[in-house]
Amino acid sequence: MSKPRGLTRRGFLARTATGAGVGFAAPYVLTGSALGNASKAPANSRVTLGFVGVRNMGGGHLNGFLKNRRVEVLAVCDVDRSVREGKAQQVKEAYELQNPIAAYNDFRELCARNDIDAVVIATPDHWHTLVCLEACRAGKDIYCEKPLTLTIGEGKELVKAVRRYGRVFQVGSQQRSDNKFRFACELVRSGRIGRVHTVITGIGGAPTCDWEPETDPPDGLDWDFWLGPAPYKPYTPRRCHYEFRWIYDYSGGKMTDWGAHHNDIAQWGLGMDGTGPIHVDGQGSFPDNGLYDTPTSFNVTYTYANGVKLLCQSHALRFGITFQGTDGWVWVTRNDIDAHPKSLLKEKLGAGDVHLYKSNSHHNNWLDCIEQRHRPICDVEIGHRSVTVCHLGNISMRLGRPIRWDPNTEQIVGDDEAARWVDKPMRAPWHL
Repeated sequence: MSKPRGLTRRGFLARTATGAGVGFAAPYVLTGSALGNASKAPANSRVTLGFVGVRNMGGGHLNGFLKNRRVEVLAVCDVDRSVREGKAQQVKEAYELQNPIAAYNDFRELCARNDIDAVVIATPDHWHTLVCLEACRAGKDIYCEKPLTLTIGEGKELVKAVRRYGRVFQVGSQQRSDNKFRFACELVRSGRIGRVHTVITGIGGAPTCDWEPETDPPDGLDWDFWLGPAPYKPYTPRRCHYEFRWIYDYSGGKMTDWGAHHNDIAQWGLGMDGTGPIHVDGQGSFPDNGLYDTPTSFNVTYTYANGVKLLCQSHALRFGITFQGTDGWVWVTRNDIDAHPKSLLKEKLGAGDVHLYKSNSHHNNWLDCIEQRHRPICDVEIGHRSVTVCHLGNISMRLGRPIRWDPNTEQIVGDDEAARWVDKPMRAPWHL
């Protein structure tokens, strides 16, 4: 099979990008797309992709895009040699190539390639912002896994960069592309449960881990590069790969792991995508010792300017999102939805009701928007605002006191110590 590089299409995108993003503030709507059928895409219209981080979720995204004829995968990047070489071989076999595709240790080499239109980023959380910024500056469109950032300050800088460079940016909060979550939010925003007063997000607790003996990293794992902007620590197996999410140097525990999903839907259902709470009061139980330092159980209360309360809990009665109103409630999670009264589940929303952005495929929505230069269903600012809710909960829990938040200026108010937690220093030579 031929291996087109989409040069004609790249020339078009380069011309439309002139003006550093002027004209890209498109409404959150989709129209028909020349790439709308994933099984029938002309070769010269395929989006060429590079992947940064191809273990776990990154590998899952790679599997999905390899089945999508709207794209062509040109390169992979991972700091674990065995992982990147294995995924390069997988692409070779999927495309029936003579040789594996390019496999990089350093994401900057992948981003520097002129024949790559867009990148899919699924690194550990502490790397998301730096890789995204590099991709923005290189003129790539971006799909980045959630949680979007390690800190609120990173998110503010990332939003600015995406707008400055006119990039199409999809955050991997795929629940927004699920009909059940959209329908639940439409019911709430159309007033079907009356005036909403409380939202409960049940996200589960987090594990603990005893101290592990320090050891040499596995052969082929570039441990110093894996740490990157995080403080230097000796290698132990449960410090990296999937387990990194329970350590604050690299992630935010369950609050940013599942909170970035369910609190995102809470924001959507409340119509708060462009703002956030004004008061945060978090209590959490932290490990007494060992490797992990994020809370194992917690209860965080967020209060919005309209008086609505969002309760994010590790041990809620139901995992998922429960919207409670004066006339009923709606609960939704993956593969299930419930309501009171039950008749709500059979509601047909009319022309006068709220109809939210519809996406039936998170990947294809991103590709549609790349073609049309529209914002996808979980644009960078939406992802930033949603994970900000989670970060604020972590800050309150770690300080052991409530905090006040100004969602307009995106600053913690009246608490200089807490305000310093909005950012975090990076290990040299890395910086924003």
